[in-house]
Amino acid sequence: EVQLVESGGGLVQPGGSLRLSCAASGFTFGSYAMNWVRQAPGKGPEWVSAINSLNSGTYYADSVKGRFTISRDNAKNTLYLQMDSLKPEDTAVYYCACAMEPPVWGRGTQVTVSS
Repeated sequence: EVQLVESGGGLVQPGGSLRLSCAASGFTFGSYAMNWVRQAPGKGPEWVSAINSLNSGTYYADSVKGRFTISRDNAKNTLYLQMDSLKPEDTAVYYCACAMEPPVWGRGTQVTVSS
């Protein structure tokens, strides 16, 4: 069974940092590009970042560029998102998603940025 499980969310003050992880199983993780997508309360999904299968390319939404860093460890079947300089508008449920057909999403992890 293809499975993605996010972890690492929580409550953080503005300006703080969090590191999200996404553990993958049931497929050849290193063969697929991976994405982080978030959904804020009352809003639609927003793509945040992507990384290709061989760590040779990373991509970011303008809203997080310079503050978030995506990475992966193919030996550990794990995707990461380092989030620094967090802002209240970063509050959302964060999902990892695999770029296979059909796409597979995890269940998400809540990130709340508030003082």
